[in-house]
Amino acid sequence: MRKIKAQLFISLDGVVEAPDQWHFPYFNDEMGAAVDATLGRADTLLLGRRTYDSFAGAWPEREAAGGEDAPFAKVLGDARKIVVSNSPLDPTWRNTEQLSGELAAAVTALKNEPDTDTPVWISGSVSVVRQLVAAGLLDELNLLLHPVAVRTGMRLFEQAATPVPLDLVSAETFRTGVLNLFYAVADAPGAATYEDAKTHLPQN
Repeated sequence: MRKIKAQLFISLDGVVEAPDQWHFPYFNDEMGAAVDATLGRADTLLLGRRTYDSFAGAWPEREAAGGEDAPFAKVLGDARKIVVSNSPLDPTWRNTEQLSGELAAAVTALKNEPDTDTPVWISGSVSVVRQLVAAGLLDELNLLLHPVAVRTGMRLFEQAATPVPLDLVSAETFRTGVLNLFYAVADAPGAATYEDAKTHLPQN
């Protein structure tokens, strides 16, 4: 069974919108290596329409220009790109297809494809990530947590009555203060109160 994993740039106050406006000062060789280890090795990408349009408007030109980022652009171009969109898609970027049918059912079918040991990666595409978390279909969430409070913009998780418990799989601190965090969606931790918590306070 194939794994579905997502990578997002996120601020200290949970903002994931328009990272190009605030995350580049923190993009160093460590973050470049982290992105290369995920998206840079992907053979299949699952993208929301807005993210796809942004990628398709930039990466083919960067590949053609032959600059420093051309090898990474080629990886993205060669990857199978599955786009989640409610409106018809007329792709101009190679290896692009539109997801067919309801999201949860289509992603379940994608997970059931023969395992290639290479996960399906989601970049950005917040609405897709939210839906897959809610459906229990996201295997891992990679958050590159930036030490900045953006203070405006869309956050990863909307206000809702139901918490989203996560298990921390691994954590790494970059020289810039960015935290490279990998989470798996977890079961609810169970009920507890202050009476339970206070037993762990220092007893003097």
